[in-house]
Amino acid sequence: MNKSRTAIVISAACAAVLLGAMPAAHGKIVCWKDKSGKVVGCGDTVPPEYQESATKELDRRGMTRKSTESAQDAARQREQADEAAKQKADNERRAAEQKRQDSALLNTFSNETEIDAKRDRDLQAVDGQLGQLHVSLKNASDRHKDARTRLDAAEKAKKGGIEPLKDDVSRTADEMKRIEQSIAGKEKEKAEIRARYADYRKRFMDLRGR
Repeated sequence: MNKSRTAIVISAACAAVLLGAMPAAHGKIVCWKDKSGKVVGCGDTVPPEYQESATKELDRRGMTRKSTESAQDAARQREQADEAAKQKADNERRAAEQKRQDSALLNTFSNETEIDAKRDRDLQAVDGQLGQLHVSLKNASDRHKDARTRLDAAEKAKKGGIEPLKDDVSRTADEMKRIEQSIAGKEKEKAEIRARYADYRKRFMDLRGR
């Protein structure tokens, strides 16, 4: 049996059931749908296997009086509503945070020159830390070279006590690596400071209408 004939048979069956149900005490009939949304049957009660499907209730004249969604559609709409509510809450939270930041910006600075001056002070503080790190790196490098020289000499002379010298070489190499990572972190911090104050400056000018 092809699809069109199947649909005709189902429609005819529903119509027959509907007509037979007209004298019912409550004067109504319920039709239920499959997962694709097609009506697959009508009667006075929904079969157990279609309890979670979409339904529509008809009166004596065959007019739809009430419709229900399938459990799947209802769950999907709840998820969409929850997501919309979450998105709205996120937007409101971001707007409130932006308002707070704008207020703090206007209360902290009175012009762009003050923003630039604060940026320069922050950069100078990081430069001071970088200077100390470079001194530490040079000292660690000198210790590493000395340990390397002593180890090479001991290995060449085939003397004992080589393991402690190897430990010194490894330790000073690790120390140099840690300091170099700290220097890289401070350089990144300087870049972030420049970017942050550039944003402050632009936002300040926008708020002042410049």
